[in-house]
Amino acid sequence: MGGQGVVHPRLPARRRTTRAERWWGKAWVRAVEESAYAEGDLAAARTLSRSGQVGAIEVGPGSAVAVVDDRDGRWRVEVAVPVLDDAGAQALVETVAAQAGRVGALLAGDLPHELVEHAEEAGVELLPYGGELAATCTCEAWVDPCVHALAVLHQLTWLMEADPFVLLHLRGTGREELLARLHARAPAPSAGVDPEDGDDDLTTAYDAAERAARLLELLEADGPPDIDHLL
Repeated sequence: MGGQGVVHPRLPARRRTTRAERWWGKAWVRAVEESAYAEGDLAAARTLSRSGQVGAIEVGPGSAVAVVDDRDGRWRVEVAVPVLDDAGAQALVETVAAQAGRVGALLAGDLPHELVEHAEEAGVELLPYGGELAATCTCEAWVDPCVHALAVLHQLTWLMEADPFVLLHLRGTGREELLARLHARAPAPSAGVDPEDGDDDLTTAYDAAERAARLLELLEADGPPDIDHLL
């Protein structure tokens, strides 16, 4: 499954404890907690994730890469998440297309619980469990994931709560690919019928989604991202 990486700029330090607030963020955190070796690692990772020492995160299909600084040095972390196979990706597209409002909800920063439930019924698990999360880090800690990787995973929570397409991108079907697949499957207007007079809600939703996606791309392009070149 193809797709380009998207760089999310470094997040500033946060003084207060930041917990997941949206239902899919909480589900992601549960998976992160399941993947950790010890509660002490989770506590240290939460502190590190709030410190401003996690660099820009590049999210791509099946992976997220970032540089993390701590008192012992600078470390390159790569988190791995299984991507959907072709059948799973197509089932996801069909699930999103089943109701026109789902495209707009995703673009507005919402992940409808019903969408995820219907995807699961079609055999697509969008939210991973702890055993599916893996990571490598140049710190060479003997635990996987290490504290640095757990810190990156915690920051991914904040990113996907703000934009659920981060989760879909990790699963291999990012915003651009999803919109392209939705557009490709949209039925063409019938001969002699003005599309503006038709009742094709899906086509209308796809057009609105594409316009919104272009606007989001312009907003994301405002200013150079801090990627630190990932060492």
